[in-house]
Amino acid sequence: MMSLAGCGEQTAATPAQAAITLPSVNTLELKQVPAYEHAQTFTGTVRAGNTTGLAFELAGKLDALTADTGDRVRKGQVLAQLDTSLLQAELKEITAALAQNESDLALAQRTLDRSEELSKESYVSAQQLDEVKGQQQSLQAARQRLLASKSATELRLQKSTLIAPFSAALSKRQYNLGEVVPQGSPVFTLVEEGNPKAYIGVPVDVARELNNGKTLPLTVGEQIFNATIEGISAEVNPVTRTVELRMSLPLDARVFNGELAYLDYRKTIAAPGFWVPVSALTDGVRGRWNIYVVDSRQDGKFVERRDVEILYTDKQRAYLQGALSDGERVVANGLHKLVSGQQVNPVNPVAAR
Repeated sequence: MMSLAGCGEQTAATPAQAAITLPSVNTLELKQVPAYEHAQTFTGTVRAGNTTGLAFELAGKLDALTADTGDRVRKGQVLAQLDTSLLQAELKEITAALAQNESDLALAQRTLDRSEELSKESYVSAQQLDEVKGQQQSLQAARQRLLASKSATELRLQKSTLIAPFSAALSKRQYNLGEVVPQGSPVFTLVEEGNPKAYIGVPVDVARELNNGKTLPLTVGEQIFNATIEGISAEVNPVTRTVELRMSLPLDARVFNGELAYLDYRKTIAAPGFWVPVSALTDGVRGRWNIYVVDSRQDGKFVERRDVEILYTDKQRAYLQGALSDGERVVANGLHKLVSGQQVNPVNPVAAR
């Protein structure tokens, strides 16, 4: 505070003594810029390109397991097998029936050939010849039914083996050996490897500014990737009111299914203003914000309160507009020790960032 002259015989303080008692403040010079960069972070999850619950198309008893939780499997690798004893017995039965049908067909063909020869000599009536032809056609139809049944049984045998549809990691096994597996009930959960995707929800106005093929920085854990937008949803999520982006990560990205992903999106907004440290702001009246500007006068330097409008803030800085001019100096910190109109001693200028 400034020294005041006392009454009576006390002498007035010299200018040098008065300057010593002035509070020292750190200041920075305001530099107007035409625009600011608005940084936003949106959250989503990492999911594999394919996460599949792998199940048998048939019900049956689990007879063999060749993979387990945590294993890496290749496309086409056998993972599990159902008990096929009944199907094998059915296939043998059909094979035997086909053999009998083949023998009956051969006999029917020989009978037809003889009947046609005898028919030329009028030893066989037309009715008898038609009956022989009808018997042969019936046997041929029976053969087609047996062949279809054999194909169906062989297909069921084929589907009794569970095969990996793509290279993946087995994240979970649901059944044990000897258990009866219901039709369509997943035995394994497969998480595809080498094809990671991130699904991020963004506001509608941001989604309108993006397009397929655009690359943006994506953070997963402590890793930062350049992720490419592969698809933008055509509808707004009714719960989050966001539009989902599907983004591809590098094929060699070491991420886990379900990890959180953070999309860093920056947008340049044209609005002239000034950057100041957050410490340069103080509460004003009626919800306004104020800063202190150092006003140079003939009798010294004094702080002056100015109303400002904050357009954007990050962790350390604020971008604002108000009754400010380029080149003015503002108090950078320690505002709680000052009042408007107070004389100060500006020292240690702070460089504006």
